[in-house]
Amino acid sequence: MKHSWDVQDKRVTATASDALREGVGICWAKSNLLAALLRANGIPAGICYQRLTLGSTPESGYCIHALNAIYLRSIDRWIRVDARGNKEGVQADFSVDDERLAFPIRKEYDEVDYKTVYAEPLPQTMSILENSTDALYMYLHSLPERI
Repeated sequence: MKHSWDVQDKRVTATASDALREGVGICWAKSNLLAALLRANGIPAGICYQRLTLGSTPESGYCIHALNAIYLRSIDRWIRVDARGNKEGVQADFSVDDERLAFPIRKEYDEVDYKTVYAEPLPQTMSILENSTDALYMYLHSLPERI
């Protein structure tokens, strides 16, 4: 599953089935797909968010990044995982012991780790996906800075 920005793909996918069919999406669509796949296999899953800089500094602006949480009954707790996908400089791995998300929060840059686990994606993110026609334009100009 490719990240739209990484491969410079303009296709916009919103739902889990869109992302699965097209094989591409931004983190929002990819987290929708991961939640659906986990739930289809009987694993409780939700969606979480982070506020991150769009580039490497606050001057680049901010965006809302989506990731997932899965509930593991065997340890009776939620574990957050990131469906964003790895690339040079971005490494997310599954770990029960310590969180290994794609993007560590840099508080000095006013980034935020929202700990709430949502049962459904936020309406504002779905609206942006559903009303966009170019993923690259959307990524640069339409992502909200806060939830």
